[in-house]
Amino acid sequence: MSSRSISNDSKKIDTSSDKDQDITTGEVITSFISPLNNTKDIEKNADEALTLALANQDRHIELDPKATKRLIRKVDFCILPMIGILYACQFMDKITHSYAAVMGLKIDLGMKGDMYAWTATIFWLGYLIFEFPASYMLQKFPLSKMTSIFIFIWGVILCLHAVPNYAGFLTLRFLLGVFESSISPAMVILTSQWYPKELHFQRTCFWFACNGIGIMMGGAIAYGCAINAESYPFEAWKLLFIVTGLMTIVLSFLFALHIPDTPAKAWFLSSDEKLLIVEIIRNNQQGFGNKHFKKYQFIETMKDPLTWMYFWFALISNIPNGSLTNFGSILLSEDFGYDAKSSLLMNMPCGAVEFVGCISISMLAYKIKRTFVSMFAMVLALLASCLLAFPENNNNARLAGYYLEYIFPLSMMCALSLIASNTAGHTKKITTTAIYFIGLCTGNLIGPQTFTGAPYTGGKIVIVACNVITLIIIIMTYFYYKYLNKKKQENLAKMSEEELKAFENTEFADLTDRENPNFKYSL
Repeated sequence: MSSRSISNDSKKIDTSSDKDQDITTGEVITSFISPLNNTKDIEKNADEALTLALANQDRHIELDPKATKRLIRKVDFCILPMIGILYACQFMDKITHSYAAVMGLKIDLGMKGDMYAWTATIFWLGYLIFEFPASYMLQKFPLSKMTSIFIFIWGVILCLHAVPNYAGFLTLRFLLGVFESSISPAMVILTSQWYPKELHFQRTCFWFACNGIGIMMGGAIAYGCAINAESYPFEAWKLLFIVTGLMTIVLSFLFALHIPDTPAKAWFLSSDEKLLIVEIIRNNQQGFGNKHFKKYQFIETMKDPLTWMYFWFALISNIPNGSLTNFGSILLSEDFGYDAKSSLLMNMPCGAVEFVGCISISMLAYKIKRTFVSMFAMVLALLASCLLAFPENNNNARLAGYYLEYIFPLSMMCALSLIASNTAGHTKKITTTAIYFIGLCTGNLIGPQTFTGAPYTGGKIVIVACNVITLIIIIMTYFYYKYLNKKKQENLAKMSEEELKAFENTEFADLTDRENPNFKYSL
C-alpha cells in the first residue's frame, strides 16, 4: 500500500434529517454541507478516529504488508487473550446454574415442574429488557470502563446466587441477565475498532469460541466442588457460585486496566502505531466510534431489511442454544442416565468441540467466503441434531449428536462478524447489534420452555426444525448482500467525478453503509 494523508477538507454529515438514505440514489451528496473545520464539529458528526487523523495530517505514514502484519500480531497479543478470557467467564457464569442443578440446587430450593426452566428464561428476560439501555451506555460512555462496571456488578450478583430460597434465586437470575447484556455488543464494537473487516470473522470466532473454554472451566470447577461436598459447611452448589463470582470480580479490574476505550488511547501502541491502526481500518469505511446518538441512523436501521434478517436469524438459531445451555447437564443425567458427578464431566467435551471445532472450521474463511463457512457449519449442526433427536435406542449416536451440535455457534460467530463488517455508522451499528441480541434473548427465552420432561423428545425435534430454518436464513442473507453490492456498483458507475470527489476521505465521517457509496458488503 502507498502512504496515505488525511485532508482537513472532509465534510460533516447533516444529522438533522430523518430522511431514509437509499443506496439507489445519490441524494446523500447533499448532506456534505460544510467543512469539518473545528473540534466541536468533528466530535459531533464524525468518528473519533478522524480527530487522531487530522491532528497528524502532515505526517505521512507508510503502510506496507509487513508493518500491517506486525501490528495486527501485536493487537492480537494484547487484546485477544483478555476478551477471550472475559467471554469464557461470562458463558461459564451463564451456565453455572445448569451445573448447580445436578448438584442439588433444584432439591434445596424446592423446584418442581417448570420452575427450573423459568430460572433460565428469566435470565434472558433481564437480558432482553436491558439490551437497548446497555447498548446506548456503551456508545455514550468510555467502552472499556463501562464494560468493566457491568462485569463487576454481575460478579457480585453471581456470588449472591448462594441464596436460601427460590424467589431470591429467580430475582438474581433476572439481574444477572441485565448486567451480562452488555458483553457481546461490547465485543462486536471492539472487533470492528481494532481489525480490518477481512479479519473480523476469524477474530470473532476466537472470542466467541471461548464459550467452549467456559464450559470446560465451569464443569471442572463444579466437579471439584461436588467431589468434596462433604467437607464444606454449606451446599457445594453455593460454593460454585461464590468461586465463579469472585473470578469475575477480579476480571473486571483486569479488563479496566488492560483494554483501552479506543485504539487512540492504547497504552501498548506508539504514536506511529496508532496512526497505522487508523490506516488499517480505513478500508472498513468505519472508524472507532461516535458518542452522539443520531436519530436518522436509528430510523435507517429500523427500515433496513438486513436488520430484520439478523433479528430472525438470532431468534431462530438461539432456541436450540437456550435449550442445550440450560438443560445440557440435566439431559446427560435424566435422559442419558449418567449420575450427577459423571454428567458434569461428560458435558466438558462440548466445550472442546466448540473451541477447537469452531476455530478450525473458521480457518476455511481464508479460502472461501465466510457465509459459505456458516452454511457448512449449519449443515453439520443439522445432521448432529438429527442424531440427537431420532435414534431411540442408540446412546452412542445420540451422544455424538449432542457433542457435534456444539458446532452450531459458528453460524452465530459469522453473523456477529457480518454485523461488525457490514454495518457502518456508529449509532446504526449499536442499534443493529441491540436488535440482534433482542432476537438472541427471545430465542433463549423460548428454548428452555421446549424441554418439558425426560426424554425431552419435543425439545429435540424443535432443535432440528430451528437448524433447518437457520440454514435458509443464511442463504437468503448471502444473496441479499450480493444484490446490494451489485446496486452499489451500478450507482458508482453513474456518479460524476465531482460527486465521487465529495466522498474522498469520508471513511471516518460516521456514514452508514447505505449512505457511503464506497462501502462494499463483505460476504
